[in-house]
Amino acid sequence: MDWNSLSVIFVVAGASTAVTALLLRRYYLTLLQAQEQAGVVEAREAELELREKESEREVKFRSKEAEQDLQGRELARLEAQIHLEREKLMRKAQEIEEAQQEMESSDKEAEKTRRLYRLKLHQISQMDEAEARQVLIKDTRRECEAELRSIRQEYLRESESSIKEEAQRILLAAMQRITSRPMHDATATVVTLPEEALKGRIIGKDGRNIRTFEHVTGTTLLIDEAPDSVLISSFDPVRREIARLALEALLRDGRIQPASIEEAVVAAEEEMDANIVQLGESALRRLRLSTMHPEIVGLLGKLNYRLSNNQNTLEHSIEVANICALLASEVGLDPVIAKRAGLLHDLGKAVSEDYASSHAIAGADIARRCGEEAWVVNAIAAHHKEVPAESVYAGLVMVGDALSAVRPGVRTSSIDSFIGRVRSIEAIAKEEKGVSEAFAIQSGREVRVIVDPGSITDEEARKIARRIRGRIESELNYPGSIEITVIREQRFTETAV
Repeated sequence: MDWNSLSVIFVVAGASTAVTALLLRRYYLTLLQAQEQAGVVEAREAELELREKESEREVKFRSKEAEQDLQGRELARLEAQIHLEREKLMRKAQEIEEAQQEMESSDKEAEKTRRLYRLKLHQISQMDEAEARQVLIKDTRRECEAELRSIRQEYLRESESSIKEEAQRILLAAMQRITSRPMHDATATVVTLPEEALKGRIIGKDGRNIRTFEHVTGTTLLIDEAPDSVLISSFDPVRREIARLALEALLRDGRIQPASIEEAVVAAEEEMDANIVQLGESALRRLRLSTMHPEIVGLLGKLNYRLSNNQNTLEHSIEVANICALLASEVGLDPVIAKRAGLLHDLGKAVSEDYASSHAIAGADIARRCGEEAWVVNAIAAHHKEVPAESVYAGLVMVGDALSAVRPGVRTSSIDSFIGRVRSIEAIAKEEKGVSEAFAIQSGREVRVIVDPGSITDEEARKIARRIRGRIESELNYPGSIEITVIREQRFTETAV
């Protein structure tokens, strides 16, 4: 508000001129004082703000100075370190140069010495360089040969000993958990007759009943061998069992004639088929295995009527399966795969002669066709080493098969075959050069070979043992294993009088 506006306001209000002038002067003075105070405050605020800015700039300046001082000290330290490293490198370079000079001088001295010795050697022996080298190599080889042989034999003994101990531990751990019963199944089937008069009825008029029975069953009846009994003979154990069931059914019924014989044989075949399936399923339950293909189950049941050296093949397969599973558990493999491979390893023995191959290959083909795993198929095919083993499971089946076959009392053989095997083992051993005597002991399970110590060394004796083992494995067919022991002994006797 200006001066004229205030004057008008006071005049309108009825104030006098003097009063108005006085009031206006006071108002103006008050206004000037207020303006002066406001200016002083603004100046002080501006001064304070300026001081704060100067303080901030001073702090930043001092921090930058400190930082630059620190960087300067760091650079000085790095320069000193670089200087020390440069001095070290210079000293190393000098040492290398001195070493090279020393090496060159040593090479020169060595070359002089070499020429001197070559000249002296030529003067002494009149040999050229190639002949002298050969003499030196021969002498060195002769000096080191005995030491190298002893070192090699020591390492061989240590490795064979450790491997044998570990194998024995694993086998014993598995065998101690196996409970088996001896096999005493007969190779022929005997049917007891209630009375002696039934023999005539079995033969029938003009022998028609016995001819019909033998024709339908594919077996042979031997009636006059023993009183009150009939012997059923057949190379096929399944047919022999069917004949036994049919004959027992005919004896219970009492009607023995061609028509009733055919009916009884048909009923026996049906009962046999059911028994075979039941036996196969029972084997799977005993081993706690999952279901298999029906064809495999039937073949497993047929193995119950197959014998190998008087050993029931199905019981043998179950035993091999258990051994394989236990061995697999000991060495950290899958026991189920090992158990299936062990159970099916002799599956080919149950097939007919239509398979023109070995039982191992035939069994592997059937297992492959029925959907078994590749490891199981290979273990079946390789357990007689007819095909290469592709996994460790094939080795487990080989070990399990051998362990089951060599159990005391599990297999029998004739005296003629036993004598022939013993003579063959001794003959193979005696054919080796340096062998003076060979004796087969422990029922042909061990052969002890005595060699001439004057012409055979310890290393050659070891090689003889390995060659004998290889020939026995390739040329002979035997159950279990045969241990070969080569004896090389020298004795020196003096008598003091």
